[in-house]
Amino acid sequence: MKGTLRLLNVRKGDTVIVLSGKDKGNKGKVMRTIPTAGKVLVEGINMVSKSLRPTQTMPQGKIAKREAPILASKVMLICPSCHQPTRVAHRLIEGNKSVRSCRVCNETIDRV
Repeated sequence: MKGTLRLLNVRKGDTVIVLSGKDKGNKGKVMRTIPTAGKVLVEGINMVSKSLRPTQTMPQGKIAKREAPILASKVMLICPSCHQPTRVAHRLIEGNKSVRSCRVCNETIDRV
């Protein structure tokens, strides 16, 4: 299963809410998606400490906080029109163009 492309219901720039884990209930913006691993990088979610090596400009080194990827199944999209967490429906419009839509208010999430 490693290396296969998965269909993710969230895209870069979407606002999501975390469903489980240490950041349960927190909201954030998707910064990056990793479809081959089925993960997303969410702003301010799943913060980890990373040790940075000493360099000439920073001789003492540093411990930096940064986001780590989280499984895409652990987040749920927040609809931009009704502001509710929603599952994503895929609908066909104008021939064969597929768009994401909200299951709560039936509005399209993608710009057409």
